[in-house]
Amino acid sequence: MIRTYDPNDQPELLEVWLRASRLAHPFLDDAFLEQEHRDIVNRWLPIAETWVFEEAGHVAGFIALIGHEVGAIFVDPARHGRGIGRRLMDHARRLRGELEVEVFEANAIGRSFYDAYGFEPVGRSVHGPTGQRVLRLKLRGS
Repeated sequence: MIRTYDPNDQPELLEVWLRASRLAHPFLDDAFLEQEHRDIVNRWLPIAETWVFEEAGHVAGFIALIGHEVGAIFVDPARHGRGIGRRLMDHARRLRGELEVEVFEANAIGRSFYDAYGFEPVGRSVHGPTGQRVLRLKLRGS
């Protein structure tokens, strides 16, 4: 079930984020992930419209939107391949129509998901804090 984020979800949401981040971003070091953890709590969750996929009373995944930007979409790795990410993205698409997202080029899991969903590359840059190459992707409204 998809529902709005509740502050009580924060511990589980952060666990999902960390497990999924370690899987999809093995090229990111612990110091960066620790800073991202702080930024999620203090900077991003307060301004994002966040939706949670709840399964058996637990956070199985989430998507955070800032305008038409997908600021984050993460699914618990133990639940990958069950359509949770697609359902979260479908929900975001119903809400916003066109969507944009940035993904690390080295994130094969994320790139595969976005490609399969229909996102198209519209730009490329370098992520300042990590030096990693980033792709900007866009999903046209239906």
